Amino acid sequence: MLTGQKRHQVDAIWDAIHAGGIANPIQVIEQLTYLLFLKRLDENQLKAEEDAQLLGGEVESPTFTTENRDLRWHVLKQKDPADIFAIIRDRAFPFIKTLGGENSTLSRHMENAIFLWPSAGLLARVVEMLDGIEMHDSDTKGDLYEYMLAKLSQGGQNGQFRTPRHIIAAMVEMTAPQPADVICDPACGTAGFLVMAGEY
Repeated sequence: MLTGQKRHQVDAIWDAIHAGGIANPIQVIEQLTYLLFLKRLDENQLKAEEDAQLLGGEVESPTFTTENRDLRWHVLKQKDPADIFAIIRDRAFPFIKTLGGENSTLSRHMENAIFLWPSAGLLARVVEMLDGIEMHDSDTKGDLYEYMLAKLSQGGQNGQFRTPRHIIAAMVEMTAPQPADVICDPACGTAGFLVMAGEY
């Protein structure tokens, strides 16, 4: 469950985007999702780099290389608004459309990603605001997404209902999954059950 502070942060982002010219709530969620995805890619690589440094090795198959280092969230967020806008529009969006290689599942789902930010100032402000939301807890991103979906006028029609974390924990504890087990969760949504089963 999102805390009051995080809800306030999400509301502020939502209001800023709406006031900045993106009025369709589905488009708001889409654009925020692309930014959160880019942020997560960098977080994953930062963790992999930290692990590799501790073990004295190299990161295998890094998402970001020296050639596209400026697409990394921790680098991108420090640039001025015009540069953030140009990099995300001209390089980050084409980049996420080709992740995993041509005809990969990821590239097929990203092929219709459209950049809709109307101004550099708005995009830079949202990047800064998103960066201010603490998202290290494994369930925060799911809570964030659910809260954004709740803002849609069509509410319950979008299948956004998630199983509370304590219920998932009880289910996992009761099933006691083992590494050789196969888990099928056909309505996995934000994959809370699968993630917790993996942690277990």
